[in-house]
Amino acid sequence: MKDEQFSVAVLDWYDRHGRHDLPWQQGITPYRVWVSEIMLQQTQVSTVLNYFDRFMASLPTVEALASAPEDEVLHLWTGLGYYTRARNLQKTAKIVVSDYGGEFPRNVEKLVELPGIGLSTAGAIASLSMGLRAPILDGNVKRVLARYTAQEGYPGEPKVAKQLWATAERFTPHDRVNAYTQAMMDMGATLCTRSKPSCLLCPLETGCEAHLLGLETRYPVPKPRKTVPQKRTLMPMLANAEGAILLYRRPSTGLWGGLWSLPELDDLNDIEHLALQHSLALGAQHQLPGLMHTFSHFQLAIEPWLIHVKESGHHVAEADWLWYNLATPPRLGLAAPVKKLLKRAAELLNAGESS
Repeated sequence: MKDEQFSVAVLDWYDRHGRHDLPWQQGITPYRVWVSEIMLQQTQVSTVLNYFDRFMASLPTVEALASAPEDEVLHLWTGLGYYTRARNLQKTAKIVVSDYGGEFPRNVEKLVELPGIGLSTAGAIASLSMGLRAPILDGNVKRVLARYTAQEGYPGEPKVAKQLWATAERFTPHDRVNAYTQAMMDMGATLCTRSKPSCLLCPLETGCEAHLLGLETRYPVPKPRKTVPQKRTLMPMLANAEGAILLYRRPSTGLWGGLWSLPELDDLNDIEHLALQHSLALGAQHQLPGLMHTFSHFQLAIEPWLIHVKESGHHVAEADWLWYNLATPPRLGLAAPVKKLLKRAAELLNAGESS
């Protein structure tokens, strides 16, 4: 298959089989495309659908996002993970409003200068919402191109990435680039899947080197495996007489940056110092089933405890601490495992199992 036939085949497939009804494909704007692209990083389309609609309903414009409280942004992001994306989203919104008058810059070089926007995301924004010719290389497109060319080497290596970018540039057409970009993402998501790719339905079947070799799942070459380390922490859920749980806001940088979380202790004996810090008298203590949470670079084994407390002083006054009312929860950004644990605590307290 000649180079020019590549995009013709892809576009023909898209016209007949591509996805045309995704929420961010309606009323297309750079803002809507950008938010969807950031959400879709490391996340399935099926998961993003509800998050995107809810996010747009609350923050329909870049100006609304720029001026929103950080807690509201993180609340709308809770459950999507990789929370640096949400913080960078708001940083970029503020820059677009202050430096560009609320309009996204119309070139890839300027877009990649914005927080959280890499070269592929910039290409997607430029091509999908502005019709500019810009190649992309997200996970789906990378898989299609690596298989089509039987690209050797792990794509995370700079030399291999450079070769794949050259391939993406080579095949990106000058016309209908927005449809081509969406088509490549769709093919990777629906046909050229990680396992059991639907090669017989693929418009690139006759020219795909991996398919001709019968080695489709060998490409892209996977990252060399490393042992994932495991860490352990104890998370106490301190419940007051009203059934509210004590939370604190994590530092803005680092793990779960800016989110509200449960205290983390090395040992249950450390609970006395925490209680003293907040003028609390400790009551009944109940260990709950453990929870394992997997990050990209390690696993966190969480040992949760539900502990009843009585306030012997005033309510928590520190700015980075609050009592989280389980009955009428405030709109805050919560780490995914913390959200699960709070739900479990609410069930136990309502059932009176731990009183």
